[in-house]
Amino acid sequence: MRIAAELRARIDAGELPVGAPIPPERELCVELGVSRMTLRRALGMLEREGRVHRDATRGTFVSEPRVQLRLGSFSQEVARSGRQPGAELFWAEERKADDEVAAGLDVRPGHPVYALRRLRRSNGEPLALETTYYRADLVPGLLDGDLSGSLWEEVRRRFHLTLARSSAELEVIVLDAETSAHLSTTRASGGLQLTRRTFTDTGECLEYAVDVYRADRVSLIIERSVDGE
Repeated sequence: MRIAAELRARIDAGELPVGAPIPPERELCVELGVSRMTLRRALGMLEREGRVHRDATRGTFVSEPRVQLRLGSFSQEVARSGRQPGAELFWAEERKADDEVAAGLDVRPGHPVYALRRLRRSNGEPLALETTYYRADLVPGLLDGDLSGSLWEEVRRRFHLTLARSSAELEVIVLDAETSAHLSTTRASGGLQLTRRTFTDTGECLEYAVDVYRADRVSLIIERSVDGE
């Protein structure tokens, strides 16, 4: 769309810096020679891309670029982007695996697992709500250690396990009221749900996790090698 492309180019060129207000709709319509409906459609497109955000009382503003994260350790990926990772622990406990968790970890229902929920931050900004399950028999005493950083590093350091591969399923969802409150976004905002499984080099599934990210602040990059044509 031409109008969205024009505004996107201005943002990329720094003519409209982060935090700056977008000029009033009436002014932009005259400048760009378009109707208000066309302009609002363009602004809606930029909002879905995370380029701008709207304030009901103050207008439309240029957003910070989305944080790009690859499938892997949240702490390492945020640090790689030059930002400071953080984690707020909501709860952590040992429990018996229900049917969903048992299927995710390739164990029988009732198998002992460690379950924890953490709010993950980048430079203090909430980006993701993680609910994670580990096989308790593979990492005994995990919850007694440091849960404020990378759990993968904790697993490697304390239990000398080699994490060989991860698989993930990505879905676009609508955030519920509780998750929206934790992520400091409006209710019914868009979210990205990443359901992950992490395997050791012996083929055992160590970790099953359901991570929910703010779609307006995060871009998830999932890479894989391609064999053949």
